Amino acid sequence: MSYASRGRSGVFRARQHSQYHPPKQRAVLHSRYVHAATPPANQEPIPITHTFQEFGLNPVLVENVLQHGYTQPTPIQDQAIPILMEGKDIVGIANTGTGKTAAFLLPLIHKLVNDQTQGALILAPTRELALQIHEEFKTFAKNLPLSVVLCIGGTSLFRQVEVLKNYPHFVIGTPGRIKDLIQRGAFHPEKFTNVVLDEVDRMLDIGFRKDIQFLISQLPKKRHAAFFSATMTAETDGIMRSLLTDPVTVKVKKQETSQHIEQDIVTVKNGQNKVDVLHDLLLHDEFKRVIVFGRTKHGINKLEMQLQKRGIRVSAIHGNKNQNARQRSLQDFKRGKVQALLATDIAARGIDVDDVTHVINYDEPQSYEDYIHRIGRTGRAGKLGKALTFIS
Repeated sequence: MSYASRGRSGVFRARQHSQYHPPKQRAVLHSRYVHAATPPANQEPIPITHTFQEFGLNPVLVENVLQHGYTQPTPIQDQAIPILMEGKDIVGIANTGTGKTAAFLLPLIHKLVNDQTQGALILAPTRELALQIHEEFKTFAKNLPLSVVLCIGGTSLFRQVEVLKNYPHFVIGTPGRIKDLIQRGAFHPEKFTNVVLDEVDRMLDIGFRKDIQFLISQLPKKRHAAFFSATMTAETDGIMRSLLTDPVTVKVKKQETSQHIEQDIVTVKNGQNKVDVLHDLLLHDEFKRVIVFGRTKHGINKLEMQLQKRGIRVSAIHGNKNQNARQRSLQDFKRGKVQALLATDIAARGIDVDDVTHVINYDEPQSYEDYIHRIGRTGRAGKLGKALTFIS
C-alpha cells in the first residue's frame, strides 16, 4: 500500500492543490518511486575479533580513538586495519556509515608517526566528504607530530600552495583540486607512497575517471594503496587494477536502506504551482528534517529564495557556494536551525546527517541509481524513512 493511500491520522490534509493522489498506471520508472517500507531485519551481527588496543596502534592514537567515543571496532575496521597494518593493499567494499574512514586513517596515522619521511594522499569524491575525513584526522591525530592540508575547491588555493611547500604528512582532497595543484607544480605526488581512494564509484559517477587515471600515473610505482567503493563495476575494477598490487578484499555492506524507506509520488497537475505543493508539505509537523533535491544550481537557488519568502527555514548547498557557506548551511541543518536542506546531487554527496525524516525529489533524478543514492539519506540506523518524488 502506497504512502499516499493511507487514511490514518498524520497523512496530509493540505489545500486541494497539494493533496496526494494514489498512483495510477504509469511508466516503469515512475512505478519504481512507490514502495511500501519493510522494517529493517534483525541481521546477525558480524563478530568482532579485535579491540583497538590489540591492533598494535600508537598508544596516543588509541587514546584519541577511545575519547572520540569508539568502544569497539566496526566490522570494516576490524577486518581492514590488520591488513593495512601489515602493509598490504586493500579493496574495501563498504557503504557510507560503516566506519571506513577510521579503517584507513588509523593505520596510516600510526605508520606516519613511526616514519615521518613518508606522506599519505587521500582522495574523496566531494568537498564535504574530504572535509569529514579531514575533521576525523584532526581528532585521531591530536597530540601527534603530524601535519595535514585539505585541498578542495571553494577554499583558498593560495593557502593550500603555501602549506604544500612545507611537505605536510597528509594531503586530503578531491581529484580536481589535486590535479590542478600538480599541474601548477605546487604538489609532488611522487613523494607520497601511501594513497587512499575513497568512494571510487561516486568519483566515477561525478566524472572524475580521467582525473583519477592522471593522478595514479603520477604516483610512485612502489606504494601502499587502499581502495574503497560501495559497488564494483567494470569501470571501478579497471581503476582498482591500475592502483593496487595483490590486494586483499574485505566486504562489509549494510542492509540496503531503500527497503525500509517508504516511497511514494506526489503528482503536480497542470496549472498547479510546484512551490505551493512543496510549501504545503513542509508545513506539516512530521517534516522535521528534510533534504530536497533539485536538478540545477540555479533552480535550487531560486527555490531557496521562494521558500524563505514564505517563512520556511531552508538553506541551499551547491557548487557555486564557497566552502564556508556550504559548511554553514550543513551545520545549520544538523543543529535544527533550518528545517530543509536544498541540494543538487553532486553537492549532497558525502553528506552524512542522522535523523533525516524525509527526502523529497523536487526534480526527478536522472537515473534510478541517483534515486537510490538520494533517498538513502533517510531511513538510517535501523529507522524507517520516507521519500517523495514530484512528477508531472
